[in-house]
Amino acid sequence: MKAVKISDKKAIDIAAETIQRDCVIICPTDTVYGFLADASNKKAVDKIFKIKKRAKSKPLPVFVRDIKMAKKLAFIDEPAFAKATAGKQEKILKKYWPGKYTFVLKAKKIEARPLSNLIIGKNGTIALRIPKYKFLNDLLKKINKPLAQTSVNISGQPALTKIGDIIEKFARTGLTILIIDGGDLPKSKPSKIIDLTSDYLTRLR
Repeated sequence: MKAVKISDKKAIDIAAETIQRDCVIICPTDTVYGFLADASNKKAVDKIFKIKKRAKSKPLPVFVRDIKMAKKLAFIDEPAFAKATAGKQEKILKKYWPGKYTFVLKAKKIEARPLSNLIIGKNGTIALRIPKYKFLNDLLKKINKPLAQTSVNISGQPALTKIGDIIEKFARTGLTILIIDGGDLPKSKPSKIIDLTSDYLTRLR
């Protein structure tokens, strides 16, 4: 496994090139360290589930570059899918993005480059977020693709925030080949998850 300091001028390029090679990377976010992979690359997304030992019945959330990208992946302010938030969804997204809020929306079917099925919920929903973390925002702009993401840990265990613990735990898995080293992160709560598709505005986490 290769580790690259977040301050390295080539870090963005290295991260982008690695993601485009069907690989999973570990990267700091505005909450905790996260596993990241191209959301449309089924092989790469499957690797995240193997690394985390995560049940495939639990879809992964997705980082997007901006609301324009979100609209390509999900129905926003479509009356049939908005219910309690009809006509208000985009305003809500603009209010809380970028930031620590993940929103559940009705997923669109994308023919040209479909997302991994491991990202779409059983009820046809998708969880999206625009993070507030410069390196990650720059990476999303660089690759211009949605990124499947989840906290760095084994499912059911606490998320890891210390770079030494992460390297010790995951360096030998053979499934993650790059860590963007942002140093130890302060303890942080995961993002709040809000369902915008139900009859009522519902907080899921």
